[in-house]
Amino acid sequence: MKETSPLPSLPAPSVAGEPECIWPAGAELGEGTLWSQREQALYWIDILTPRLFWFRPADGARRAWQFDEEITAISERATAPGLILTLRRGFALFDTTQLPGAGAKPHYLHQPEPERTGNRFNDGKCDSRGRFWGGSMDFDCKAPTGALYRYDADGRCTKHDDGFEVTNGPTWSADGRTMYFNNTVLNNLYAYDFDMEAGTVSNRRVWHRFPKPDGLPDGMTTDAAGRLWIAHWGGSCVTCHDPVSAAELCRIVLPASHVTDCAFGDADLRTLYITTARNGLTAEQQAAEPLAGGLFKVRIDSPGVPAALFAG
Repeated sequence: MKETSPLPSLPAPSVAGEPECIWPAGAELGEGTLWSQREQALYWIDILTPRLFWFRPADGARRAWQFDEEITAISERATAPGLILTLRRGFALFDTTQLPGAGAKPHYLHQPEPERTGNRFNDGKCDSRGRFWGGSMDFDCKAPTGALYRYDADGRCTKHDDGFEVTNGPTWSADGRTMYFNNTVLNNLYAYDFDMEAGTVSNRRVWHRFPKPDGLPDGMTTDAAGRLWIAHWGGSCVTCHDPVSAAELCRIVLPASHVTDCAFGDADLRTLYITTARNGLTAEQQAAEPLAGGLFKVRIDSPGVPAALFAG
């Protein structure tokens, strides 16, 4: 008997037109899309150059800060202007009132794994209680030395899982009871049971895997209906999925092989901003994909949700 996939429980969203490249930045590893409600602007990063970008769609204004080491994930702070972020070795704060340009000066808070010298941090995000979740990974994307950490506003840092090659995500279900998290190189999209009160995860299981031609799961976000939007490294697209069945509901095709992250923004939270990367492309591929490493946007008929703020 032929197996069938469970039917989706949510309707497919509607996508208006084709994605538009709004900043052809040529990022080596674009990532970290974050919409600031407070500033009505988008932050995003290039992990490897390393730079932090800021874009305000109302007037097209742009800023960029140059860092001395990899900047890998960002969330806005609730108690002060600026960001919590992960750098190569761990968690830090950054005051965004610093002048753009070279010499950005973040302030390290905690470096949780000094013994893992072949690691760096990668993706991360805050849960709705203002705790920052960040994952580490092997610099060479081969060894299972990455871990999942939770950093709290009071300075506590807790390791919740271990043994990943490349960590990406996380994002949460609409009811907050499930956390989704990716081990990219193994093509494993995991789901955990999530205890919002305690800030803990349990019962990790493989929730979905992409078919081979579709690449590997990278960054992701959740919309107001609870659907997951997942960037495909090596798959030239973002796909939208039902949170229960994992059925694909729609697909946005990008003119870049390596699609890395996405987040909803603009005043109505109906614009999906998407980052891409040049890293890993051959010279021939780069010539064929001149917009690789650019920031894209596309309008969606249903909104996302505001990014959670770090409680510190």
